[in-house]
Parts: sequence; C-alpha cells; structure tokens
Amino acid sequence: MVQSVNGLTLQQLRYFITVADEGSISAAADLLYVAQPTMSAAMKELEARVGRTLLVRSARGVALTADGAEFLGYARQVVEQVELLEQRYLGRPPSRRLLGVSTQHYSFAVDAFVRMVQASGADEYEFSLRETRTEEIIEDVRTLRSEIGILYRNDFNRKVIDKLLRESRLVFHPLFLADPHIFISRSNPLASRHRATLEDLEDLPRLTFDQGANNSFYFAEEILSTLSSKRDIRVSDRATIFNLMIGLGGYTISTGIISGELDPSIVAIPLDVDERIEIGWIDHAAVPLTEQARRYLAEVRAVVTGFGVEVLG
Repeated sequence: MVQSVNGLTLQQLRYFITVADEGSISAAADLLYVAQPTMSAAMKELEARVGRTLLVRSARGVALTADGAEFLGYARQVVEQVELLEQRYLGRPPSRRLLGVSTQHYSFAVDAFVRMVQASGADEYEFSLRETRTEEIIEDVRTLRSEIGILYRNDFNRKVIDKLLRESRLVFHPLFLADPHIFISRSNPLASRHRATLEDLEDLPRLTFDQGANNSFYFAEEILSTLSSKRDIRVSDRATIFNLMIGLGGYTISTGIISGELDPSIVAIPLDVDERIEIGWIDHAAVPLTEQARRYLAEVRAVVTGFGVEVLG
C-alpha cells in the first residue's frame, strides 16, 4: 500500500496525531519508541510541507494552532480510512479505539458511554469520560483533549455560552429540550409528589456542582442559579451529590433523565417553573467527527429516546 498522501506520509500523520493527543513531542516520542529529535524533526518537516504552523511550542509542551486543529481532523480521517482498508484487505486486527468525552454531570451521558464501550467489540481501546466543570468542557474540546462535550443552554446563559463557543471555534448541536426536574432521594417526602414548586424547596439544602474559580452564574449546571437559597452546598461529583440527597434531604435541578440502573436511589420530580433546558453536544468546527464519536452520539440519542424524550435534529 502506498504510504503517502499528496507528499505527506502516513507515518507523519500518525506522529502528528500522537503529538496532538499527548500535548508533548517528547511524550509522543516515548510512546512510539522514537528518538525525541527525530519526532521534533518530523513535526517541523510536516509543517514545512503544508506551509502552515500546526503547533505552538512552549516549555510545557505543545498546543494546536487553529490550522493544527483543522489539520488534525483530516489526519484522523485519513489514518482511520487506511486502517479500515488494512483490516478489510490485509487481515490486520482492528486498531486501538480512541475517544474522549467531556460532559456536565448527566447520567444519560454515562449510560450511553457504558453502552458504547460494551458494543465496541474492540480488544484494545482507550476511552476517557470526564464529568467536569462547564468552562473545562469547552476548553477540553477546544484543545481536542475531548472530541465531544455535552452541556446545556437556556435563555439566561445562552449569550455567554455562545460567545465562548464562537471564540473557541466550537459548534453547539441541540440534542433535546427538557422540562426542569428536581433530583431527590426516594426517601424525601417530595418523592411522592407529582410536581414540586419553588416554595416546596425553600427549606431544603440546594446542591449544585462547583464551577471552580470561575464560579459564574452563567457557568452553573443548574437553572435558576441566581435565586437565593438559605442552604447551599457545592459539590464536585455526582456520587457526592447523590449521597447528600440521601443523607441531608437535599435537591438539585436537572433534566429529569436519570438512569434507574446507575442511580437507583434517586428520583426525578417535575418542577413547576416556566423554564426549559436545551441539552446539546459541542465539537470543534474544523475537525470532522471520528467514527467512534458518531457511535457514541448514536448511543446518546438511543438512551434519551428510551426515556420518551424527543431528540432534535
């Protein structure tokens, strides 16, 4: 098989993909058992051939330029297609599956991730799932640490989120619209109610996900974040927030989609407010999705549809 594409070698493309994934020329060299000067020279030659700066080098490692991010998307596609050809016609084993996802704290995103891994059928894979802060989701996808991010917009945060996405060359793809629900323990007195009101929540601890140093209302994962509460607790992960729902009778506001298998002790009760939550996924405008990313999104849509929620698009 010819190992070049328009003057570029597949080895260069594979080197570049590894450098981008590792964020370091030396780390990529170690991973591929290549001398660091050889890897560095290969990156400089690649940039010379394409006539563009693809990497910004610093003492901390390397970062992709805008051209580099776009080039990475095409490089992944080329290498992925070559590997499919090798599997089909040369009997090569399937390549190591790769995918990174960053998401706000949604059980449907985890449920879909579990399904994707189970259905992958790969002997080798390297997947990552980061439940993290809103700002970090955007940064992960901007720098291609993750291929996909999952977050929400509403009328309150839309202008701020959209501005950040535009500046980062990211695109928001609507997934579904959700009516707000409270998540509470099955032992909470409100668990038997058909609906809850804001007045019902006045004396309960409000549980929210901490957004770090940039704890702006616009980055909150929960709607109505500007409303005052007598009892506020910020947490960093879903396991903690569920434990506090059970131990302290607290609540958080989310989509209403919750997996009974993953979260059997928590229930969702509709919240009587005139709001809607738009959940969507983001990706880099210049980077086409890999086949594995498309598989994950298919599982996300299947999970959401399974809860009777209409998927957009």
